[in-house]
Amino acid sequence: MDTNEHDHVIEVTDLRRVYGGGFEAVRGVSFSVARGELFALLGTNGAGKTSTVELLEGLAVPAGGRVRVLGHDPYADRAVVRPRTGVMLQEGGFPSELTVAETARMWAACTSRARPVAEALELVGLARRTDVRVKQLSGGERRRLDLALALLGDPEVLFLDEPSTGMDAEGRRDTWELVRSLREAGTTVLLTTHYLEEAEQLADQLAIMHEGRIAAAGTPAEVTASQPSRISFELPAGYFVGDLPPLAQLGVSAHEVDGRVVRLRTQELQRTATGLLMWAAQAQVELHRLDARSASLEEAFLGIAREASDAPAAEKEYV
Repeated sequence: MDTNEHDHVIEVTDLRRVYGGGFEAVRGVSFSVARGELFALLGTNGAGKTSTVELLEGLAVPAGGRVRVLGHDPYADRAVVRPRTGVMLQEGGFPSELTVAETARMWAACTSRARPVAEALELVGLARRTDVRVKQLSGGERRRLDLALALLGDPEVLFLDEPSTGMDAEGRRDTWELVRSLREAGTTVLLTTHYLEEAEQLADQLAIMHEGRIAAAGTPAEVTASQPSRISFELPAGYFVGDLPPLAQLGVSAHEVDGRVVRLRTQELQRTATGLLMWAAQAQVELHRLDARSASLEEAFLGIAREASDAPAAEKEYV
């Protein structure tokens, strides 16, 4: 067992995955996940998220690099790692004629030290659906069943691949609360998701993948801080952009004008907003429709993906 198991439950170093025909889906990815941390892996379709997670789950051998989960190689030491992990795939593929309870009992029979089936179904809100056949469940309910089965072994490490896809708003919120409670109890969670709000709400750390590489990583706040904040307002009657203080002195990096509406971009939101409001006070004018806010994770995600796509080929080797 690696000595750093107590610090980092998941260690990924220069990970690579190549499919038939030579397509490299994962191109030198490195990151680590601390014990009790929730790590979100984001990216557009085809970015390499699922290909990466499958290597962490021990479902395939990397073409290069190194993976350790709980101090072990998840493929070579599968018998040691698998009983301590829970896996929620994008699709469960359960027999459609079995009921919810029958499916859970079947899965529990294959799980080491399985918790009571009723307890697992209660956790995900399916306690009243035990006698319903899988084929009669909604898409969101099937995802809840997927999650219940991943939790049967009371895992130390939980892999969640698009866990709330197909769920309604209530189901998604309930799932978030459950994941938070698992993390607070010490479970380490690695999550892939297309819902950026999900990552923003849950993640301690995240990484954004693009074309098989990590384009950005850090806390949600650190990643969003890489993109400019924005301020918009309506110019007072009789005023023009040229009447404002020099935008560069306000820390403005870019601006646009749409009729009377001015939109500013800045990496120094407080400085820009303060300078703008001081000017308005001195000019004794009111800035109507004033809106100032930091970049959202969605804006950061789109901006980072766009920057990575626009980078020259030579630079992409190091993104």
